[in-house]
Amino acid sequence: MKLGDYQFFGAYSLLDLKWIIQHTLTLMKKYTLHRDVSKKTFLIPYEKELNEEQLQVVLADPGPVLVIAGAGSGKTRVVTYRVARLLEQGVSPNNILLLTFTNKAAREMLHRVEHLMKIDTRYIWGGTFHHIGNMILRQHSDRVGFKRNFSILDNEDAKDLIEVVIKESKIDRKARRFPKGSVIKDIISYAVNTMTDIPESIEERSPFFLDIVDEIATIQTLYMEKKRATNAMDFDDLLYYWHKLLAENEDLRKFYALSFSHILVDEYQDTNRIQAEVVDFMGFINRHVMVVGDDAQSIYSFRGADFQNILEFPKKYEEARVFKLETNYRSTPEILGLANSSILQNKRQFTKELRSVKKSGITPVVAPSRDVMQQAEFVAQRILELRDEGTPLNRIAVLYRAHYHCMELQMELTRRDIPFEIRSGLRFFEQAHIKDVVSFLRVIVNPEDEVSWKRMFQLFPRIGKRTAERIFDHLKTVSNPIDLIISKKIGEVFKGIQKESIDTWSKLFGVLSGLHALEAPADMISAVLEHGYIDYLKYNFPNHTARLEDINQLISFSSQYQSLETFLSELSLMGGLSGEEVVSADREDERVVLSTIHQAKGLEWKAVFIIWCAEGRFPNPKAVEEEGGLEEERRLFYVAATRAMDELYLCYPMLIFDKQIGHLILKPSRFIAELSSIHYEEWQISDIM
Repeated sequence: MKLGDYQFFGAYSLLDLKWIIQHTLTLMKKYTLHRDVSKKTFLIPYEKELNEEQLQVVLADPGPVLVIAGAGSGKTRVVTYRVARLLEQGVSPNNILLLTFTNKAAREMLHRVEHLMKIDTRYIWGGTFHHIGNMILRQHSDRVGFKRNFSILDNEDAKDLIEVVIKESKIDRKARRFPKGSVIKDIISYAVNTMTDIPESIEERSPFFLDIVDEIATIQTLYMEKKRATNAMDFDDLLYYWHKLLAENEDLRKFYALSFSHILVDEYQDTNRIQAEVVDFMGFINRHVMVVGDDAQSIYSFRGADFQNILEFPKKYEEARVFKLETNYRSTPEILGLANSSILQNKRQFTKELRSVKKSGITPVVAPSRDVMQQAEFVAQRILELRDEGTPLNRIAVLYRAHYHCMELQMELTRRDIPFEIRSGLRFFEQAHIKDVVSFLRVIVNPEDEVSWKRMFQLFPRIGKRTAERIFDHLKTVSNPIDLIISKKIGEVFKGIQKESIDTWSKLFGVLSGLHALEAPADMISAVLEHGYIDYLKYNFPNHTARLEDINQLISFSSQYQSLETFLSELSLMGGLSGEEVVSADREDERVVLSTIHQAKGLEWKAVFIIWCAEGRFPNPKAVEEEGGLEEERRLFYVAATRAMDELYLCYPMLIFDKQIGHLILKPSRFIAELSSIHYEEWQISDIM
């Protein structure tokens, strides 16, 4: 689409068209060309290819349109055929803008259009918001202070540049802890995408940083200046400056609003405020804006997605028509009955009722288990049974609200040689924060553990790789390294180590040594948290809350071990033997999928297990405290249930052990309690002795 400095639109370059339009703006009076297509023979038999609901959307007259596309209702098909229809009606590919949230979605839609129409779809402006923003900014970057050849920083580059800015700002990191670049980046990103300032962003996301809000605001300003000085933009800038171009330049706003006669937006429920305003700018003249999404699947508020965008679209575009796609091609009537019943509890929504085209199937199962280990055993055994019944492992998924919920299941699957794939990040025991806290325990058991000592030292301020190596080289020369740490004599040898770190080591290792004698791994992990690691999480990881939940779950898990050595040995075996490596020759591509619900959106499996469906775990208690949080949690449950095609299992442990409280009885999630018993059958799990 790009040749030299020219963006081509048919026979004219972008610069030619811009000149033509700018010289006619003063005389501009809206005049619509009406093309008679009543006698035209269309290539595509739409009535045969689409159901009645889909057909109404595809054949809809121009103008603003909101399509509420239920799960499994053929949303991609509708968008694809709508684009094809526009092309058949004579709309130029250059005048169509298709905005998506993933490159994969854009490629899939455009590939389907190409297959239907037998045309080159490269002239359609199709891609993610960031992709289209990049294309437009390449033409007008000078208006926002950048050269056309600006670089784009990926997330790692952006984090590194913020670290440079922090260093150049002369902020005294010796006087007190200061957030890492990745944490600052997360705060800035949220502020940009929600169009809020840094103080408001911090108050919402990271209130424990309110005492340094001025410093963080300064870092944002310096970071923006540094990017301009180095002619570089990060991903958020592609949206921010695209919006700025249109908001501050009337000629460009009119130019692009005239250029795109039809705008289609996929997954509109996931747009944030800045994206929604960009869409409005681009479509304010022709107003042929079609947005497609499902308010019942709006689950990304933590990223800045604004649920109000889809709810208020009919208010913003008063002439908008609303269509609903309620015919579901994915799930059985029984699964949809459960999902419909659940989401009906939400007040703020476009009400709809999914209807299945499939024959009646298996009733969803609610499976309470004695404890979390029995839950894992049940899921693992039922997976093997499903495989024996003909369901491939890769057509089975286990979904959960938080990553730590799958810890015991990973262990059970590994024990049974069931291959699995983690979609929610690293395996539980391979995560950095888990390995961090465990490193303290390992050096207590084995003071010669070089890897663990070095990892532990580098968690503290002003200790890098080389210093950690020097400290360990010295520890090797003494008979009792732990005593050297507890006595603080290590500070006499390495005078550059901060006194606060020496004091922390002395206190912590004194506690750990005493607890080691009592064989109390849970208390030892708690001690690590209490001696600074919680603050370390806050200042080093944007998702520190989730990581702290992981460690608390590890504490509960470790409580079942009477020996620290046995506990550490178990962890080592789990880290060294992954479910992905246990693959038999005849099923080498089959792996059960383990995923958070957020990661599973848009996917489907024949059988789905949702684990930890217990009050206090799902819904997330912290989310429930936020405005609109409970309804978003219920939407998460709805998304999870509608991933299942044929079989759905809702699992939860009835009894758990909490280190602070002791044994705790769990009730089923309110999302189960809200259901009528006609929507599920309950299984009683028993052990054969």
